[in-house]
Amino acid sequence: MLMAETLKHNLRVEPYDYQKEGILAGLRWHRFLIGDEPGLGKTLQSIGVVDCANAYPCLVVCPSSLKINWQREFEKFTNKKALVLDNSVLTTWPYLLRMGMQQVAVVNYESLRKYFVWDIKGGSRGGFRLKDVVFTPDIKLFRSIIIDESHRVKDPSAQQTIFARGIAEGKEYRILLSGTPVVNRPADLIAQLSIMGRLSEFGGRAKFLAEYGGGEISKERRGKDEDDAPRNLDRLSAELYARCMIRREKAKVLTQLPDKTRTDLIVDISNRDEYMLAEADLAEYLRTYTECDDIDIRRKMRMEALVKFMTLRSLSAKGKVKQAIDFTRTFLANGKPLILFCSLHEIVDEIKKAFPKAVSVTGRDSMMMKQAAVDAFQSGKAQLIVCSIKAAGVGLTLTASSNVAFVEFPWTYADCCQCEDRAHRIGQKDNVTCYYLLGRGTIDRTLYAIIHKKKSIANQIMATDDDIPQDEMYFDQLTSLFLNPDDDG
Repeated sequence: MLMAETLKHNLRVEPYDYQKEGILAGLRWHRFLIGDEPGLGKTLQSIGVVDCANAYPCLVVCPSSLKINWQREFEKFTNKKALVLDNSVLTTWPYLLRMGMQQVAVVNYESLRKYFVWDIKGGSRGGFRLKDVVFTPDIKLFRSIIIDESHRVKDPSAQQTIFARGIAEGKEYRILLSGTPVVNRPADLIAQLSIMGRLSEFGGRAKFLAEYGGGEISKERRGKDEDDAPRNLDRLSAELYARCMIRREKAKVLTQLPDKTRTDLIVDISNRDEYMLAEADLAEYLRTYTECDDIDIRRKMRMEALVKFMTLRSLSAKGKVKQAIDFTRTFLANGKPLILFCSLHEIVDEIKKAFPKAVSVTGRDSMMMKQAAVDAFQSGKAQLIVCSIKAAGVGLTLTASSNVAFVEFPWTYADCCQCEDRAHRIGQKDNVTCYYLLGRGTIDRTLYAIIHKKKSIANQIMATDDDIPQDEMYFDQLTSLFLNPDDDG
């Protein structure tokens, strides 16, 4: 580990040794791919490379559900400011970068055309090529680009791949992140190598396919010609590791990791207007409540306020579904199974509609159905299990996954741990990573702050059980934090 110890950086956290090695590899290669398994800190390593190289301004291209997280991570790990590209900065973001008011821009894949493409020449009905795209000159502002979940741009003919190639061209630092850079076949690497500016080192597309196979087989040739079968994979792996790729697995660096890691993912909600109306109604009601001196009236108002709190919490949960589906789809693309916790039946239903092959453990399922779902997940037949917090929060063993995500979460820290510990228990060989999806500017952050501040102390002192609702126990804290919120970031 001598090499890792020589890294000089200004990050606000001290990276693990394997992360330092990743940063040093990036500083050496400039254009490369971090292929670490989920949960090993690809984000921190890529930020470390950009910051150590002072390769600003930096553009981050990522899935929609991770935009705010990237903004927060840059501002948490460095002293730089990050800007999420949205309609509020549609015309001003280049000015903000040029003036040094922001050093990082974050954009989702679907918005690349909106912010960086002026025109596409010729008719686009039959598709287009890179030479047909007229990019805005503002792409020249960036010295570095980070492309998160880069397997999303593995199809060379897809629009987002073409845009990503054009934007990345000429950048000094090009960092691709993916836990599964090869999804199905060696040819999945062609577009990613091209974006890195390294395809020529493998002899170009034709030679790559000739050497390693795995290209598309036409219907006429399928079954008759095996020339496109993947081959020489050991040589390809050696070339990648020698030139432009670093990859570690959780099991290999487990001694450097804590048993459990928590990650807060701030996401936008889709029902903002409806939520804001309910929030304003609750705030006004709480102000009236705090000004009331009559004990009996206050008791009745308190119960009504609790109902309004629960309504607000439900609205936040419903508003996160779209981003939860995006996050889940992005995560599953890495080839790793996921445990997803929520409470509301309609949220379970929407997620299962988006992922028909998922199994579930909810209060509506019989004991036989629950066990069948657990068995399918544990045996690897199902990649996603959607769990109700009450129905699956205790008792079950789900060690087939070391990754747990919460669309909704329990009222107490102890109950959060119980859910997390479906994966973090005897039989689990990996560090467990827990993702909490929190609605931006919602009651989620208030409740989450209370849960982690108080942890399980309140339960122990009060000797509380299910007969005393946790929302009632936390009422005064909820009211205080709600009326005097901290900046949500």
